[in-house]
Amino acid sequence: METIARLSALSRIVVFICVLAFLWLPLALPIYWQLADNSNLASIITMAILFVELLVLWQLWGKLIHQENNIIKSYGLVISSPNFREFCQGLAFGFWLCLSLFITEAVCGWIKVVPSEGNLLRIALEGWLSALGIALAEELLFRGWLLDELERDYGYKTCIWATAIAFAVAHFLKPLSEIIRTAVTFPALVLLGLALVGAKYKHGDRLGFSIGIHGGLVWCYYIVNVGQLIEYSQGIPPWITGIDGNPLAGIMGLLFLSGLVWLIFTNKFSNRIKNNL
Repeated sequence: METIARLSALSRIVVFICVLAFLWLPLALPIYWQLADNSNLASIITMAILFVELLVLWQLWGKLIHQENNIIKSYGLVISSPNFREFCQGLAFGFWLCLSLFITEAVCGWIKVVPSEGNLLRIALEGWLSALGIALAEELLFRGWLLDELERDYGYKTCIWATAIAFAVAHFLKPLSEIIRTAVTFPALVLLGLALVGAKYKHGDRLGFSIGIHGGLVWCYYIVNVGQLIEYSQGIPPWITGIDGNPLAGIMGLLFLSGLVWLIFTNKFSNRIKNNL
C-alpha cells in the first residue's frame, strides 16, 4: 500500500480504476447478459452496484492509501447545516438556470410549451430522485475523489481544468459518429465541469452547492423532457436549441453555461481561488 501511495496522482487514478473494474465487471456483465432485452433496468441495477462499490472502495482507499478514516468527508460530503443549505440553494439555482434557458427559447419562438398528458407530480418526484442520485454520484467521483487525488500532486489551476476535461470526456465515451454529431456538447460539459469545481472551492471545499446545481439542471430537464412539456419549432437548427432536446447541448446552452462560469468565478470569489488562478 505504501508503494501505491508513493505513485503519481495519474498512476494512483489508474490503479483505482483497475481495482474498481476488477470488482464491478464480474457482477455487471452477467446482469447485462441476463437483461439484454431490458437495457434500462440493467443499467439501473449495474449503476447502483457500481455506486455502492465506489462508496466502499473509497473508504478502504482512504484508510489504506492515504491514512484517512473518513475520506468521504475530505471529498466534501459532510453532514452539516451549511452543506445542506448550500445544496438547497444550488438545487434552486440549477433548476431555474435550466428553466430560464427554456423560457428564453420559448420567448424567441424556438419552442412551444404544451400541456403534459402525464402526472407531473409523479414525474417531478421521479426526476428529483434521479437527479439527486446522478448529481451525488458524479460530484463525489469528479469533484470528490478525482479532484482530491490530483490536488495531492498538482496546483489548483491544473486540477480545475483536468477535472473539467475528464468530466466532459467521461460523458463522451460513444461511437465516433455520435461524437462528431454531438460535438457542441463537449465544450458545454467542460464549462459545466469548470462551474461545478469552482462552486466547490467557493464554498469551503464542500460539495453541497455543486451537487445542488448539478441536480437542479438534471431535475428541470427531466421534468420538461419526460413530461413532454415542449415542442421544438421546425426550421431551428438543433445546434442552436440543443441536440437531441438537451438544452445545454447547443449554442444557447453554451451561452448560459458561460454565464454560470462567469458568475461563480467572479462573484465574491474565495481567496483560495484568487491566489491560485
